Amino acid sequence: MNRHYAISFNTCANLCFFTIGRCPKKAGQDLKKFNKESVPYIQVEELSGNDIVLLLDAREKEEFEVSHLEDALWVGHKTFEIDTLLKKVPKKNKQIVVYCSIGVRSENIGEKLQKAGYTNVKNLYGGIFEWKNRGYPVYNADGIETENVHAFSKHWGKLLTIGQKVYGPAEMVE
Repeated sequence: MNRHYAISFNTCANLCFFTIGRCPKKAGQDLKKFNKESVPYIQVEELSGNDIVLLLDAREKEEFEVSHLEDALWVGHKTFEIDTLLKKVPKKNKQIVVYCSIGVRSENIGEKLQKAGYTNVKNLYGGIFEWKNRGYPVYNADGIETENVHAFSKHWGKLLTIGQKVYGPAEMVE
């Protein structure tokens, strides 16, 4: 992955302060409510710049096309098939990070990966929302950096504090 970040320390510190004050507490509460922590978390900062990890997007195709992490492979949630992934990723010790909007659907996919024998699977804490809230880039279906982020729903979209919230293709702004 070739990631380029133009964030100064002060900007990052301000973003971190902003998101710590508004989003992660609520996201953390939601994750504790909906997740079992059966798949170990990886924090955004730990993932940033890690070029050897395989990123799997566990959101729906429409969400992925609006915004995703660079070089992520779409696997879906409702349509996820372990056999398809086994063909693409036969090495079961490959470093894999699964993400979704905040980390709930990705935990489900992570559990399926673990059950299939993958040994190095992590769940991105806070998902793509936390990634964007921390100032990292997301990309559209054409691989172009975008401010658009599919926010899943008005309820969950409240956790996204940076970027242009999109709830459907008609709302995209480029």
